[in-house]
Amino acid sequence: MRWRDYLAYFFGGAFLANTLPHLGSGVSGNAFQSPFASPPGVGLSSALVNVLWGLFNLVVAYLLVCRVGSFNLRNTQHVLVLGAGIAIMSLMLAHAFAPLHGGQ
Repeated sequence: MRWRDYLAYFFGGAFLANTLPHLGSGVSGNAFQSPFASPPGVGLSSALVNVLWGLFNLVVAYLLVCRVGSFNLRNTQHVLVLGAGIAIMSLMLAHAFAPLHGGQ
């Protein structure tokens, strides 16, 4: 397995984690921060923009995980690298959005 495949799985996990807040907020009909808001990442974008951004992140995650190398859910290394991308992005998102939503 090439190191580039593991890098793709890591970033695939990051994009997968970034799908959740945008898609979840959007399908709930709620505005949420996005790169397209003013100011970017702080202002609110519409539910429609968040659904589209969440779906875009999902497509990128799919391309990075399922179309690069040969990702296998039964391969512990593959899953750990994907999980590391999910965990790190999730922690970064929590840190970034907590002050905007009354979190710690």
